[in-house]
Order: sequence, then C-alpha cells, then structure tokens
Amino acid sequence: MSMGEEAYGCATPKGIMRLLEGYGIELAGKHAVVVGRSPILGKPMALMLLNANATVTICHSRTQNLPALIKQADILVGAVGKPEFIKAEWIKDGAVVVDAGYHPGGVGDIELKPLVDRVAAYTPVPGGVGPMTINTLIYQTVDSGEKKIG
Repeated sequence: MSMGEEAYGCATPKGIMRLLEGYGIELAGKHAVVVGRSPILGKPMALMLLNANATVTICHSRTQNLPALIKQADILVGAVGKPEFIKAEWIKDGAVVVDAGYHPGGVGDIELKPLVDRVAAYTPVPGGVGPMTINTLIYQTVDSGEKKIG
C-alpha cells in the first residue's frame, strides 16, 4: 500500500462503530470495556473505540475480577466467543451493550434477556451486529470498487 491510501477497518468492529454512530451513542470520555482480544474483532474494536476518544479496557475469558471490570463499563462489547459468558448481573444499569457473538440457539456472548429493561441500548442476537457486519463489508467493497474505477 502506498502512502495516503485509505485502509478499511475490519467489517464487524467497523459495523459496530457505524451502528453506535447511527444511534448517536456518545463515545468520547466514556469507559468502554471490550471482552475479547481476537485480531479481527476484539483488538480492532478496542482501537476504534480509543480513536473515538473512549477510555478502553480490553478483557478476555481469563481476566481476573472480570465482573468488576465489566460493571465499570459505560459501553460493553462482548466478543469473547462463548455463549452467554457475560452475565447480566455484571452489567450496570444504563450501559450500552453490544453483543458481537452468535451461537446455536440464537444466543450471543452476553446474557441479554434480563438486561433489556435496564440498559440504555443493546444489540439483539440475532439481528444486531451480524447485519451491520454484512452491510459494512458490502459498503466497503462498493466504495473500494468505485474508487478504483473513478
């Protein structure tokens, strides 16, 4: 890649950022907790949130005292890859909850059902992050093609 060329973000975290932006979720100054450290989801998600001026904590399945760290999150992104690994009781009222997991039976990485009436916003599973991933991939593909042609 030559200098000055635009790079495209990983589709799932970029889709999550577009979703947060679309709903007017303020990120600057907020404490975001990303549970997951994969190179295509957790790590780029954390960096995108950091670039949006959030304070970011990256956790994973082996993080000590994980419930206490999650309880601090204004914005929580579950990307750990384990069904309902993140328990509803760990999440504070009024948080924004993004579940990037999908497992058989239509459940994500976060125990969502007990949360729906006490959080500011949440992504459903299925139907939340997945469609945004696909939308972002298509958007980036079309954008790249138009730049190549134009």
